[in-house]
Amino acid sequence: MELLKEYALSFIGVPYRWGGDDAILGYDCSGFIQELLKSCGEDPPEDQTAQKLYDHFEKKGRWNSLGLGALAFYGKDTTKISHVAMMLDGYRIIEAGGGGSTTIDLNAAAAQNAFIRVRLLKERKDLVAIIKPYYHAIGMI
Repeated sequence: MELLKEYALSFIGVPYRWGGDDAILGYDCSGFIQELLKSCGEDPPEDQTAQKLYDHFEKKGRWNSLGLGALAFYGKDTTKISHVAMMLDGYRIIEAGGGGSTTIDLNAAAAQNAFIRVRLLKERKDLVAIIKPYYHAIGMI
C-alpha cells in the first residue's frame, strides 16, 4: 500500500481538467482516482464519474474504513455523489480538486488554482461515505 501512496503523491501539482484522464493535460477527480485504481489492477471498466465509482464499490468494499487507499465520496447523498478522493491515512486525502465544468484547459486550472493536492478529509463539509476497496493485486483491504 505504501507504493500506492508514493504513486499518488507523485501527481501533486498536476492540473485539474474537467473530464481529464492524463498527467500531461490534467485529471478530474474520477479520472485521477481511476489512474490510482488502475495501478493496483482495480480500475472498473469504462470511464467513471464519482457517482459511478461509488456505485461500483458500495457493495465491494468495507464501509467507514479509514486509512490508506479508502475512497472518500462527497455530495448531497449517496445518489448524488459529485466528488471522490483517496485517503492517504486516517485524516488526509489526495484529490484532483479546485476546478469544475469550466476548467477545461491549463489556463483555467491555473486561474482557479485547480490541481492535484493533499487536504484534510474534513475540509469539505459534504462527506457522504468512505469505502475501502479490496485491492486484489496488493492483497490488502
